[in-house]
Amino acid sequence: MSDPVVPPIGTLTDRVQLLRRVTAGEDEGGEVVTFTPLAWTWARVRPLAARAALESDGRGQTISHSVVMRFRSDLKAGDRIAYRGTTLDVLAVGDLNGRRSYLSCQCTARAVTG
Repeated sequence: MSDPVVPPIGTLTDRVQLLRRVTAGEDEGGEVVTFTPLAWTWARVRPLAARAALESDGRGQTISHSVVMRFRSDLKAGDRIAYRGTTLDVLAVGDLNGRRSYLSCQCTARAVTG
């Protein structure tokens, strides 16, 4: 089995902000979710596919993205990545080549279009 393609460090040209998901309990028994800034980092963000969907009783679209950055152990599924005014929901994270040098994230962005 061959190693996945490891990007040259010079291709990490997109500045992104990592946002940590924080859940706090409410007095009424529910919980509230907020996202607090975790870090700024350089990454490579690439859109993969888009599809139409019904979102919030209206037409919407979901766009999947691939985000590659230097390896870090504090980012996990459920967190968010802010990129050029768009919020990307992190669905999955994984070590790109098993050497803890790059982190690959599968993300989605959702928008209501009408």
